[in-house]
Amino acid sequence: MSSGHAPSSMPSTPSLEGGDDAVLPFAVEALDLRGRAVRLGPSIDTILRRHGYPDAVARLIGEAAALTVLLGASLKLEGRFQLQTKTDGPVNMLVVDFEAPDRVRATARFDAEPVAALGPKARAADLMGRGHLAMTIDQGPTQSRYQGVVALEGQSLEEAAHQYFRQSEQIPTLVRLAVAEQMEAGESRWRAGGLLVQFLPTSPDRLRQADLPPGDAPEGHEILTGAPAEDDAWTEARSLVGTVEDHELVDPAVSSERLLYRLFHERGVRVFDAQSVIERCRCSQERVIGMIRSFSAEERRDMVADDGTIGITCEFCSRRYVLDPAEIEREIAAAPGA
Repeated sequence: MSSGHAPSSMPSTPSLEGGDDAVLPFAVEALDLRGRAVRLGPSIDTILRRHGYPDAVARLIGEAAALTVLLGASLKLEGRFQLQTKTDGPVNMLVVDFEAPDRVRATARFDAEPVAALGPKARAADLMGRGHLAMTIDQGPTQSRYQGVVALEGQSLEEAAHQYFRQSEQIPTLVRLAVAEQMEAGESRWRAGGLLVQFLPTSPDRLRQADLPPGDAPEGHEILTGAPAEDDAWTEARSLVGTVEDHELVDPAVSSERLLYRLFHERGVRVFDAQSVIERCRCSQERVIGMIRSFSAEERRDMVADDGTIGITCEFCSRRYVLDPAEIEREIAAAPGA
């Protein structure tokens, strides 16, 4: 194994050991694989405990957050990757935002009684029901916005992600996700983890076997897969990834680097600089006022509470904004084009 470009047979970068709240890119050149591993510790625990989500909902959000970070971490310098579900199940909406290079936030809407009836170990399929999952890439005003949509009809998030990849792109990809609540220093903490592996053959023989045209390796922001290639390397990769247990993806004693070594040490695995992940909301008073501006004067009057203020609570971070309606109207009147 190596970190960056210096070869090594064992994990050797102290900053990667433990690996909480970090994405670790890697390559297994002998198998023509590229991928990323993610570990979420304090960031996902903060998100889940802030809202006091029921255990079943917390697990679903944790999986969605791990998947979003795995995919969003491929964005270059700036941009946003958003995962959103809208369904008819007890958890009728999930939203996870990843803002490059490192910020994640997440929220969910759910009906408490049916969630409680399903129990703390409810399946994702039962929680979400039927509807759709959308994945959106937004790299700013100078780039085209991209969105892919998958019908949700009883799949897990892993299965929905694979379906999205199969119907959208041309490079085989595997995704593994896991979430657990563990005792750490006498306190219960949420953790989430994930692994994404892509088959990107470069040799002429493997390109022919995999039915991938030369030069079709993905750029940084692309999310690619397709029908499994009939290739020994990809078959071996799938078998190795299939051995990963859920606990290995979340165990604080097994860093991402150690897990990759366990999986691919016989073939040689190269790891690159880890990217940190932080829990951080995008909300601000300016954004809230901008949102209020989009409503009509009558709708803004209806927002005023009995105490004469407008109160807005962020669904992501629960921060409460208390605003003066008169000040908002003055800002709207003074805005260009008002």
